[in-house]
Amino acid sequence: MSEQLKLENQLCFRLYNINKAMNRLYAPLLKNLGLTYPQYLVMLVLWQEPKAISVKILGKKLDLDSGTLSPLLKRMAGLGYITRQRNVNDERSVEILLTEQGCSLKAQAECIPATMFAKTGLTIEQLHDLSETLDQLIVNIQ
Repeated sequence: MSEQLKLENQLCFRLYNINKAMNRLYAPLLKNLGLTYPQYLVMLVLWQEPKAISVKILGKKLDLDSGTLSPLLKRMAGLGYITRQRNVNDERSVEILLTEQGCSLKAQAECIPATMFAKTGLTIEQLHDLSETLDQLIVNIQ
């Protein structure tokens, strides 16, 4: 068999396994917050926004289409973390805003990045280099 076609030589398989492993590591941390990993990503964006953000902009930041994002946001609204409201200037646009409960989760989540960094076994320089390499890979393949 060709070396190129061996499973262990596939970059995509490494990335797939890393994704699964990272999700397993995040799961118990996020369970304490009552969040799934996709909901956590939404919260990361919203915690950076001082005001309401449109679903369209949120989708662009997370690289998610509205068909995926809308049910996720409905569940988060049902949990009391966000509100969804129509833009007063454009009825077609829905805006997302954190509730007090959603804002309070930020303090509880502050430890997650450091906890996850500690689990990588990498130095800060290695993590920085890896992040830059992955960012370049994203640019290259898009």
